[in-house]
Amino acid sequence: MHKPIAITMGDPGGIGPEIVLKCFLKSLESLDSQRVMQNTFILGDLPHLERAKASLRDQSARLLQLIQLKHLDEIFSDEFSKPRTDGSRSIPVLEVGAAPSLDIAPIAQISPAAGKIAAENIFWGARACLRSEVSALVTAPIHKQSLALAGIDFPGHTEMLQFVAAEYQGVPVSKLPVRMMLASPELRVVLVSIHLSLRSAIEQVTVENILQTLKITHESLSNLLGRAPRIAVAGLNPHSGEGGLMGMEELEIVEPAIKLAKQLNSDLNVSGPYAPDTVFMKARTGAFDVVIAMYHDQGLIPIKYMGLDQGVNVTLGLPLVRTSPDHGTAFEIAGQGVADPSSMWASVAMAQALLLR
Repeated sequence: MHKPIAITMGDPGGIGPEIVLKCFLKSLESLDSQRVMQNTFILGDLPHLERAKASLRDQSARLLQLIQLKHLDEIFSDEFSKPRTDGSRSIPVLEVGAAPSLDIAPIAQISPAAGKIAAENIFWGARACLRSEVSALVTAPIHKQSLALAGIDFPGHTEMLQFVAAEYQGVPVSKLPVRMMLASPELRVVLVSIHLSLRSAIEQVTVENILQTLKITHESLSNLLGRAPRIAVAGLNPHSGEGGLMGMEELEIVEPAIKLAKQLNSDLNVSGPYAPDTVFMKARTGAFDVVIAMYHDQGLIPIKYMGLDQGVNVTLGLPLVRTSPDHGTAFEIAGQGVADPSSMWASVAMAQALLLR
């Protein structure tokens, strides 16, 4: 039995608390569903979670009893591992912030309170994973502007987790390169750069960064698939540069990086660069296991277009397992009880699967 899995509630003003609770609600449906959520707990606080619970339209939400944890070992007790005789279920909640009940974040609004609460849960969860107190971290959506208002100087989860892991290992952040992988049943995409302006992202298309991306992708997916993944590399420019007519980056950077990567690792199964407007379709139909995209929107638009309900964000290169839904805080529907938990559910299932490897 592995250590428990921590699930953050995300930005308390968004749909995070709601979709986390809906996952626990779904776990009551069958034994198979129960296994997905076994040994999990929520990193959050009772006031925000109770508010989210009150918004749920499913009448069976009354069966969820939110109970504050005092120690992680309690998760394995009968209190949390078995339903009560009336069919209700105790859901373990670990509060790690200072007096969260005194600082309620508004619904559907950016706020420093929301950013502070979200960051505290992320940092605690990551450090607990690194200390081997928790086996994996599943993170609900956060809002970058709320983080900024709270004085959290990171553009997103990935950079926060990278910082914590580097700090724990006593190395500079530059010595712990990580990559974002978005995965769905039909497509996997790994990004060379993450949360940067387009101009800055283009500057990050270097031989070194592509080499790092290929190395991290090969190692991570080899563990997941049990074999070397078939990696396709997307070009940066339209038509992958068209032999230099539409840009020289493919000839001067991407192709040399692929060639050098093969020289450094003969087991690497990589090809490209391919035209960005067709490579994702080829991967979707089974030609490749994963596509390396040069920047954020190049990779995320195709995978999100196919549907957010099954998309999972997996951070590659970290010394811990971290997954999250492939969508944001959805302020436009927050507090209404209508958010779809499918991507959150898939994220927990992915974390459970990665722990079996």
